[in-house]
Amino acid sequence: MPTAFRFNRMEFAGSLGDLGTLLPLAIGMIMVNGMSITGVLYSIGIFYILAGFYFGVPVPVQPMKAIGAYAVATGMVASQVAASVGLVSLILFIIGITGTINFIGTLIPKPVIRGVQLSTGLLLMTQGVKLILGMSFQQLAAHVTEPNLTIQAIGPLPIGICLGVLGLTITLFLLKNKKYPAAIVVIFLGVLVGLLWGTHEGFERMAVGIYLPELLPLGFPKTPDLTVALLVLVLPQLPMTVGNAIVANTDLSKEYFGEDSRKVTYTSTTLSMALANGLSFFLGGIPLCHGAGGLAAHYSFGARTGGSNIIIGTLFLALALFFGPHALVLINLLPMSILGVLLIFAGCQLGLSILDMFARKDMFIVLTIVSVTLTTNLAWGFLVGVVLAYLLRSDRFSI
Repeated sequence: MPTAFRFNRMEFAGSLGDLGTLLPLAIGMIMVNGMSITGVLYSIGIFYILAGFYFGVPVPVQPMKAIGAYAVATGMVASQVAASVGLVSLILFIIGITGTINFIGTLIPKPVIRGVQLSTGLLLMTQGVKLILGMSFQQLAAHVTEPNLTIQAIGPLPIGICLGVLGLTITLFLLKNKKYPAAIVVIFLGVLVGLLWGTHEGFERMAVGIYLPELLPLGFPKTPDLTVALLVLVLPQLPMTVGNAIVANTDLSKEYFGEDSRKVTYTSTTLSMALANGLSFFLGGIPLCHGAGGLAAHYSFGARTGGSNIIIGTLFLALALFFGPHALVLINLLPMSILGVLLIFAGCQLGLSILDMFARKDMFIVLTIVSVTLTTNLAWGFLVGVVLAYLLRSDRFSI
């Protein structure tokens, strides 16, 4: 094993930092859209491990948010989501292997990258607060603050708020503590609460065994599924993927890890996601990407080497291999408010990346991207930011 890889408490804690982003949307696509649990876990685990080995630094693995959120919100069928995974893989492979992504990357000004990072950070923090308050999609659909707990309040306060405040307080005290890393303590607290007061739904049917992935469990998408997926899911996702998962993620990796992140380039990041989605397509998984928010989460909670990827990837592979379709029972032990705590600190870490923006025009671009993103979505924020950045290069405009 290369000496650059570390497997200690901080790497373990950092590996858990992005669960708040990863789990809610992945679970939503499993429960609502019917994606294969085993396929999802295998593709995530393999993606994490291979990315960690190749890049040598922490590399996030996340669901593609535009595709995932729309698919869950509208209840799209599994074949249409699977079609989007295959199409995304193909498009990313083309722009990666031809070098087109490098040309695109050189056209994106730094204030636009910072605007994408701040917007993503605010979205993560907002989602974290929603999880604590019981206002996420899953919680509103279940009409309870914590769908997987038997208790919903402590006195007049909802249980989510109680756990959220406790988790936030613990994280504030332990965020830089190497003996008791914050993410490990907070996740342990969440699992303990789940064991003591969880509904434990499905525990009686859980069977430990050896579960191997099925090849194309959803079948090959038909032409109508491919058409819907391209127009409704893939095209709205692409600007977000380029802006956040490729350009902003690569920029942030250089900022965090310097020379150690030399393998993290626009091309390698693009091809990494292309291959991962190709694998996910054949295993019945979900659309996967990297992302600046996930990287900030891993870094914020202590990850500094590719060892963190190997740790979390091994955990996902173990869940897939030994529990297969029953793994969701174990994942549901984590209260959603605890995932919200992780999201808040990850978003804050990412948002602080704008501290190197000093010019008024640069900050105007950043804030415009944020306002457009919060009003519409990150894809539009990114596109508006690029146009605005080029307009403001002219001396005719002053802020």
